[in-house]
Amino acid sequence: MDIKLHYTERGEGFPLILLHGNGEDGGYFAAQLEALSNVFRVVAVDTRGHGRSPRGGAPFTLSQFAEDLLALMDELGMERAHILGFSDGGNIALIFALRYPERVAKLILNGANLDPRGVKARFQVPIVLGYGLLSAVSVLDKRAVPRRELLGLMTTQPHIAPEALSALKMPVLLVTGSRDMIRDSHSRRTAEAIPGSIHVTLKGSHFVAAESPADFNAVVRDFLLG
Repeated sequence: MDIKLHYTERGEGFPLILLHGNGEDGGYFAAQLEALSNVFRVVAVDTRGHGRSPRGGAPFTLSQFAEDLLALMDELGMERAHILGFSDGGNIALIFALRYPERVAKLILNGANLDPRGVKARFQVPIVLGYGLLSAVSVLDKRAVPRRELLGLMTTQPHIAPEALSALKMPVLLVTGSRDMIRDSHSRRTAEAIPGSIHVTLKGSHFVAAESPADFNAVVRDFLLG
């Protein structure tokens, strides 16, 4: 890895890695870090080019972020870990689990999607328009490049084939909000494609982990300790 990722670590026990969403940082999981660190060694990561982690020179892709995660686990001496990913973090976690299943004990996907079409149009259309505008502006103004790259992640990625999900053998929990920005039908199809997965819908938006941390943490704890 060409960079060192920034992370916040709390607690002892079996590792639990938290992966935030697009444009955020590990601070998104403040409530989870506090509540779950009395049971697990919780590590909240700042993804490449997010928070306090540098951008580096490697490709700014979800695939690269999965490789960054592998390098971080090796750095921290983690042979296996539970992984909880939110939004783009969920997409990274899913790519990682498909690529390195032996490194994942249990997988939690919160508001993840297999491809950009999984996002409801009223959310995705402004993202696509913004990406197009910033792509044009960044030709003349390089200060627009970081924002263009962030929107590019949601516009062009991920591309995970539903049939590939049958390879996942670890326990998998999907958590979505009742008013999530991911299409309900898309989340249901994802859950159905993962053998033995559990799908829980909590009252709230895409950001249900931050909005209703007590409910979210209870579901996560029950799954991880069950």
